[in-house]
Amino acid sequence: MTAFAAGSLVAARGREWVVLPDSSDDFLVLRPLGGTDDDIAGVLPAIEHVTPATFPAPSPDDLGDHQSARLLRSALQIGFRSSAGPFRSLAAIAVEPRAYQLVPLLMALRQDTVRLLIADDVGIGKTVEASLIATELLTVGDARGLVVLCSPALAEQWADELLTKFGLEAELVLASTVRRLERQCIAGDSIFERFPVTVVSTDFIKSDRRRNEFLRTCPDLVIVDEAHTCVADGGLAGKARTQRYDLVRDLAARPDRHLLLVTATPHSGKDATFRNLIGLLDPQLADIDLEQPRGRELLARHFVQRRRADIRQFLDENTPFPSDRLSKEAAYDLSPAYRDLFDDVLAYARETVRNAQGALERRVSWWSVLALLRALASSPRAAAQTLATRSAALAGESAGEADALGRATVLDAADDEALESADVTPGADQAAGSGSAQQRRLRGFLDRARKLEGTGDRKLDAITAQVKELLADGYAPIVFCRFIDTAEYVAEHLRKKLGKGTTVGAVTGTLPPAERVARIAELTASEGPTVLVATDCLSEGVNLQEQFQAVVHYDLAWNPTRHEQREGRVDRFGQRRDVVRTVTLYGRDNHIDGIVLDVLLRKHLAIRKATGVSVPVPDNSDAVLEALMEGLILRGDDHRQDTLDIEYQQKTDELDREWQSAAEREKASRTKFAQRSIHPDEVQAEVTEIRAHLGTHADVRSFTETALRELKSTLTPQQSGFTATTAPLPAGLLDALPPGRGAGLQFVDDFPVARGENVLHRTDDAVEAIATFVLESALDSGLPEEARPARRCAVVRTTAVEVRTTLLLVRYRFHLTLPSRAGDRTAVAEDVATLAFTTAGGQLNWLDESAVEELLEAQPTGNVPNPRPFLDSALAKLPELQPHLEQHGADLAERIRASHRRVRAASGSTVRGLGVRADNPPDVLGVYVFVPVPKG
Repeated sequence: MTAFAAGSLVAARGREWVVLPDSSDDFLVLRPLGGTDDDIAGVLPAIEHVTPATFPAPSPDDLGDHQSARLLRSALQIGFRSSAGPFRSLAAIAVEPRAYQLVPLLMALRQDTVRLLIADDVGIGKTVEASLIATELLTVGDARGLVVLCSPALAEQWADELLTKFGLEAELVLASTVRRLERQCIAGDSIFERFPVTVVSTDFIKSDRRRNEFLRTCPDLVIVDEAHTCVADGGLAGKARTQRYDLVRDLAARPDRHLLLVTATPHSGKDATFRNLIGLLDPQLADIDLEQPRGRELLARHFVQRRRADIRQFLDENTPFPSDRLSKEAAYDLSPAYRDLFDDVLAYARETVRNAQGALERRVSWWSVLALLRALASSPRAAAQTLATRSAALAGESAGEADALGRATVLDAADDEALESADVTPGADQAAGSGSAQQRRLRGFLDRARKLEGTGDRKLDAITAQVKELLADGYAPIVFCRFIDTAEYVAEHLRKKLGKGTTVGAVTGTLPPAERVARIAELTASEGPTVLVATDCLSEGVNLQEQFQAVVHYDLAWNPTRHEQREGRVDRFGQRRDVVRTVTLYGRDNHIDGIVLDVLLRKHLAIRKATGVSVPVPDNSDAVLEALMEGLILRGDDHRQDTLDIEYQQKTDELDREWQSAAEREKASRTKFAQRSIHPDEVQAEVTEIRAHLGTHADVRSFTETALRELKSTLTPQQSGFTATTAPLPAGLLDALPPGRGAGLQFVDDFPVARGENVLHRTDDAVEAIATFVLESALDSGLPEEARPARRCAVVRTTAVEVRTTLLLVRYRFHLTLPSRAGDRTAVAEDVATLAFTTAGGQLNWLDESAVEELLEAQPTGNVPNPRPFLDSALAKLPELQPHLEQHGADLAERIRASHRRVRAASGSTVRGLGVRADNPPDVLGVYVFVPVPKG
């Protein structure tokens, strides 16, 4: 029995294969020559006939033209899935990373154990950056499994991103899925041992019941999304936050576990919280002096944070962010009946707070009336629901506990422990058993609120006008409401006012996360204009820029961070509109909106414009807001009016000073801790290498269009791609195309990809099928001529050459030895090279790379009546060319090895033992002769 080395070429089952490293003498793991990993097969040499193979040289009878030569080269380049370069995963993913998104990947590859905090601004692409690192670690074997910890609302989105863009099929581990997954486990195995890639609800897995098993079986690679919600400061952090921190801290305690922390808000103003966060990456960072160079250098190895301004023109590469955010405020006035109700409720609130007895009763009364005023400012329906619901603060057994429950249901904490329940309308009915007069008064408020729905609510007129204006300008808006009842109320109204031509959908916390995604997909799949009405269950982490371009704040959030999160759903990487629009509705005379708008929202905007950074509102903002609201409620007490006004101004000034100070500190820290461990010229070198080997989006589109036209398909341009008819295509290609194509193929330039569409990327199923067909048909001379758009030979007359020039299309196979923490791994990769030479006085003169590239762009300018002698002469030289081709392969191997060393330069242990060897002989796939135009 013959032994076959990894990388060698063998013949079996009527075709040529490459032997892969997992093979043994008695069992061969084979990949078809030019095929993908999906085509890998196992062969038993004892049963099936396997022989060494050599790739046949081109035949002069297999004659094509210049176009067919370029098609063959492109098909080879697009078909590669196993890159020989240091970023081995990039050939198999469905995204073309921007240059700035490679910076975290370069940082990661310079660490033995990857510990990174990716803190780029909202919308830059942190999910892509973290997923790039994870895919690379899994591809090269430095990690064996992956867990993504996130909120349940984002789990579906994470799983979809990993599958569609990175080819990683993740199982969702949620309260609703865990039983099904456990049934699939073999006795004794956990979910995380059975499924190598999972997306897990952090709040589900942190429970005492699940936590220990998870810590025992968690894979060696963890991504923590929204990592700022998983860090405690040792102070008054909520129980859920403390449990999350304990979990992530215990995961980080294993020194060989890769850990990627992802957040847009790494520093909330509390130094202790930031220290705990970065201490997860390296325990030294918890205490080291970050004012000293040593501290900053250590942090720089683990921390990357960029603003849009930092990367918009990174390496002169344009990034598709909206160029502007056009914001406006739109005021409305209450109707007389609504204003009367507001005044009466405010009077009731003053009376209730003033007359409360004891600390507990005072705090319960306070939160009840504040909930009622906030709901009344939102909508009559929310007010009615609040009046019919008992206050959460009633469950408190002390004033402090009542405060904690009240804040959680009424305010908008920046680090809301339970964003999933943040849109529930708070209760205020605390009059049970308090006397029939008070009960009658509250029931009267309830009846009056219900009667205000519709014509009595001028806020509805304001939202209708703003939405109609946005729709008329071609924008699809998201209308954000604070409460579920308000969102449903607004959606009902807009459906009536906008008519049948516009689709209006509502998404609130009443829907499980997966159903929210489905509802949005259903909404955006409809014909005509669309409007989404949502609560803040969609304000954080959910990507909506692909379907919507405007945000309307129907209700003011009582925290500027929430406003930023809402607007960040559309104002982010991938938004196709140059300008996104935002509208903030506010009531001129509802007593509530003015305080929030002046003290919080406008101030936040002013600070951001002045300092260039967006910082969370200081921690004492809730106390200030409460004090200001209390001032509003008690203003009816005339003898305290002057005192209240002075306190109002003092508290707002104090908040302003603290906020300005926090902004200046954040601005300084961004400068001090700016990412400096990777220089742009290092990124440029790697980007150039990657695109030279894998091609660009433009290359893929050009190849796909040309190949389909050569196969007689009719192409019709569309706004973001094109359609192609399938009827004329050869049967072999039709069989290979993905199902569900109907009468034609629909190609789009970029994600999102709707059902039945294909994205113009090298890993798309349809693009891959076309590339494979073009390559395999070029190698099969038995196929009809019309089914072979690419050919292995051509003679081209052109003005681009002055002497006869021969171009060779050569495929190289490389045997790689890749050191990792788990030991050396071997891999087989392929690459394509184009070489060209001239002959003068019997001497071969090889062209440099730039001259070869120019030759590839040469245009034919005439026919060659008798091309056969030119080809015979060129093909006869192939044996003479072998030494040079093999030397070129050796040079390529050394260049690849140097690239690996350069990328991993700071990680010495993963460089020692690195080896790259070209397997000989290389395959000469194409021979193309360019002859000059005769002079005279």
